[in-house]
Parts: sequence; C-alpha cells; structure tokens
Amino acid sequence: MASDGARKQFWKRSNSKVPGSIQHVYGAQHPPFNPLLHGTLPRPGPRLPASPLKAKRVSTFQEFESSTSDAWDAGEDDDELLAMAAESLNSAVVMETANRVLRNHSQRREQHPLRGAPGPQAEPPSLSSGDLRLVKSISESHTACPADPASETAPLQRSQSLPHSATVALSGASPDQGVLSSAAFSEREASRLDKFRQLLAGPNTDLEELRKLSWSGIPKPVRPMTWKLLSGYLPANVDRRPATLQRKQKEYFAFIEHYYDSRNDEVHQDTYRQIHIDIPRMSPEALVLQPKVTEIFERILFIWAIRHPASGYVQGINDLVTPFFVVFICEYIDDDDDSAVAVSSVPEEALRNVEADTYWCMSKLLDGIQDNYTFAQPGIQMKVKMLEELVSRIDEQVHRHLEQHEVKYLQFAFRWMNNLLMREVPLRCTIRLWDTYQSEPEGFSHFHLYVCAAFLVRWRKEILEERDFQELLLFLQSLPTSHWGDADVSLLLAEAYRLKFAFADAPNHYKK
Repeated sequence: MASDGARKQFWKRSNSKVPGSIQHVYGAQHPPFNPLLHGTLPRPGPRLPASPLKAKRVSTFQEFESSTSDAWDAGEDDDELLAMAAESLNSAVVMETANRVLRNHSQRREQHPLRGAPGPQAEPPSLSSGDLRLVKSISESHTACPADPASETAPLQRSQSLPHSATVALSGASPDQGVLSSAAFSEREASRLDKFRQLLAGPNTDLEELRKLSWSGIPKPVRPMTWKLLSGYLPANVDRRPATLQRKQKEYFAFIEHYYDSRNDEVHQDTYRQIHIDIPRMSPEALVLQPKVTEIFERILFIWAIRHPASGYVQGINDLVTPFFVVFICEYIDDDDDSAVAVSSVPEEALRNVEADTYWCMSKLLDGIQDNYTFAQPGIQMKVKMLEELVSRIDEQVHRHLEQHEVKYLQFAFRWMNNLLMREVPLRCTIRLWDTYQSEPEGFSHFHLYVCAAFLVRWRKEILEERDFQELLLFLQSLPTSHWGDADVSLLLAEAYRLKFAFADAPNHYKK
C-alpha cells in the first residue's frame, strides 16, 4: 500500500504539467455519485468480503477529483462448422466448442515461442502475441479461481445457444490453420464481401441476418451502408433509402440554419466554447486539425447539444463523432489509413452528406447511452460498479491486487465507459469494435461492459507485476495497444461474448 507521504508526492506530481503525468478527469461535467448510496442501483446480493486494505468509498466530487486521474491527452469452413453447432447443439456443447477454440491458442503458444514484439497484423487470422497473452491470462485466472462459476469446467445454466455471429468471430480469431496464405485470406474476404453485397442488394434487407454476418467484422466497401442500416438510420427497404437520406439530410441542415447562429448567444456560449476547446484534443490529430473537419464537428456537436437539453454537451461525446465520420467519408476516399484521411479532395456536396449522416447515426448511438451524460452521469457510475463486481468474479486475484494498491475502478474505467474505449485502442480497432457493437443487442450499453472486463483481464500478467500504486495506475491509463489489429480485437470480442454468455441473466453468478 502506498504510504501517505508517497501518495501526496504522487498527486503533487500528477497535477503538474510534466509530460506523462496523470491529470484531472476530463469528461466528468457533473459531480459523480455512488448509485448504491443513493438507492438508484439495486444491490446485486451479498457483497464479497471486503479487503482490510480497501480504501474508503468515494462519495463526493471533491474526493473523486482528488483521487481520479485522466490520460485523455496522453477460415470459411471453420465458420460453417461452428455455425452448424450454434444452430443445432445445446448450450453446453456450443460453449465447449467455443472454449476449445480458445484453448487452441494456448496450445500453439507452447509449440511456437514468441519472437519479440509484434508489428501490425498483415494477416489477421495469424496468431499474435496479444492473442496469446489474453488466452494465457484467461486460463490463469480460471485456474487461480477454481470455484469461479464462469470457469470452463463449471456448467452453464442457460438455454441460450451461441449465435452464429459469435461463432464466426471465434473461428475467425482462431482458425484451425495457424497461418493462412494471403491468397486464401483474400479469397475468404472476397466471399464474405459477396455475401454482404447480396444481402444489401435485396429488395428488403434481412437485418437479423445482417447483424449475424456483421458480428465478426464488416468489409470496408460495405461498411458505410451496413452501419446506416444497423444503427436504424436507414430503412431495410431498398426503395425507401434514397428518399429517407434526402429527407434526413435536409432536416439536419434546417437545424443548422435555425440553431447554429445561437452559438454566440450568452446562454449557449459556454457550450460552444467547450466544444471548440475539446475538438483539437481529439484523436487522430491528422484528421481533426483539418479546418473543414473542425467546422463539421463543431456543428454536429452543437446541434446535438441544443436538441438534447437533458444532458447538453459533455466532454467525451466529441470522440463519438470520429468513427462515423471516418467510415462515411471513406466512401469518397480510397485510403487504407483511417487516421490520415484528407478531406480537401472530397466534393462539397459529398461532405454535406457525410456530415448529416454522421449527425444522425451518432444521435442514434447516444439515444441508447444518454444516461452516461445526464446529471451526475449515472449510466457510467452504474457500469463502473458492475465492472468491478464482474471482475471480482472472473479474476479475484486481479481484483484483490487493485484493492490492495488502492486503485479504484473509477480512476481508469470512467474513461473506458465515457468514450467506449476509443482512447485505449487505435481508431482502426474502434471501428472494428463498433462493427460488433452495432450487431449486438444493446451493444454500446450492455455488451461494452463485458468487453471492458475482458480488456482488463487481458493485461492480467502486467497488472500483477506492478507493485506500486503510481506505476499501476499509469499503466492502466496508457495501455500498449498501438500495434493492435483485427486479430486482437476479434479475440477480445470472443472472450467478451463468453463472459456475457456466462453472466448475463445469471445473477447468482455474482454471489458466493
């Protein structure tokens, strides 16, 4: 445990402008509160025995601010086999199939030692060191807690079988063949792209089939249209889409004409000023520092804030614009680097369409998680508490380690919930995550919790090696994910689905 003197020295350093220091929370507009103390969150049952080293509960905004930091600145055949299992077998057999896929990673790790730090994944189906560490950490966590009801040996008391979408992701993250040739991989991707195009070209797109197909990732050429359909922005009927697009785009620019000049009014000056300050802080810098992009983002965020007075603008919402904007503008730009998109060559009319589409799709997303941004941000408070309870069940050793070093989940997970892990992984990984989030029921509000739990346990080894409060918190706020690619995200999502399968609708799993 950190001594009082050491902690004072650390917080003094964290409030300074030294590069790499921990900074105040960015995004907590309102005083956070404790849902349990205020009676807004039902207790999940008897609490686990509290550690004698556990720090006192944060109950005021001043305590929260003083103890919370921020680093915002800082194969196809396999798919079909698993799909058959999902459709015809019971849940125990399907889960064993999924777990066997994950265990194959661990076995390959013993056969093929790592060869240093990995670079960008040229062939996502090949096994990365990130994948191996996640599988190893999950395996170790269940071995360390044999009584854990989420362990592989514990029977699952759910009748729901694994959906085809999840089995595709599992097989894609861990194919039977260790490394696919680029030709075979291209053929597989071409086959998936053809399936998407056939589905989208029909007179009425089957949205349920589209979700299943999208769970394991959406090919870039069809991602813009698929996102618009999955978000509920466009109708399934192909004949109605052009009229809907025209109407919604016209409606958005009517909002601009009616409301945007009011940004200079005294009542809205604080909101607009905060938006103007936050946009240059966004990532990637190569995108948001372009003048045209800055203007577009300012308009989108200001109009959204004016039309949603229950929350208004809260720091963190600004990041949620970027993935939609990048995906939609790539319809007009042939550039594989999503973080370096140049908009100067895009026609003005196309930019207007991208802006309107981005606004409406972002609004659809925020409709499902708006309680994250209303007064006191109760949605985030609740999700952080649920994350703490979940991690205490799936990996008690990691949970106890954080407790013993007085690291509170609010200190690192607030940002994970506030901006949906966007600051923790590269933009390309965020876009891949959102493919699945839009395919999952309540993906942004519910499934995200299990992704965060899998993400935390992914760093189990590194977390347990840290024995200092300061270093532990700095690590959690600056995780080494810059090299991550589709393979890392696919395995993360597969483990998150496994956790969801074990814990969702099973409250007894939270009890001893």
